[in-house]
Amino acid sequence: MKVTPTAIDGVLILEPKVFGDERGFFLESFNQQAFNAAAGQDINFVQDNHSRSARGVLRGLHGQRAPHAQGKLVRVTQGSVFDVAVDVRADSPTYGQWVGVELSGTNHRQLWIPPGLAHGFLVTSDSADFLYKTTAFYRPEAEFSLRWDDPTLAIAWPLNGITPALSAKDAAALPFGR
Repeated sequence: MKVTPTAIDGVLILEPKVFGDERGFFLESFNQQAFNAAAGQDINFVQDNHSRSARGVLRGLHGQRAPHAQGKLVRVTQGSVFDVAVDVRADSPTYGQWVGVELSGTNHRQLWIPPGLAHGFLVTSDSADFLYKTTAFYRPEAEFSLRWDDPTLAIAWPLNGITPALSAKDAAALPFGR
């Protein structure tokens, strides 16, 4: 597995070894030992989630407050997304900064987003199947949502002239820093 650190401490791009030929491909999508070595700590995942979304759907930016903050290991099995992690850890030197990466069923990349960050994605293909593992269970009382278009964050979403489709919750999300 190739591990690439990002500009935000702890956020990692993981690229598994893919073995392919004319019949298709094989990859190891998750290995606890290899993941823990890449993350530099023992991580325990408690829940797997799967969503399917159409082109232009933007989900996020979501997170959960401590003590229920979730780490997420995310990947796309079909289609493509622009995936974003935002550092909302008040004591972090990269507080308020974001990183974005294309995840697709073709490039097989995964993104590790440690607890304490907000997360969102924009579907850039006709549809996308998005899978993620979490380190904490979903707790609605700990959840927060940030505006996807907050000018302070200035995320460079690859909208290409489209207006993103948002849930009611995401359309009503708060600005960063509130």
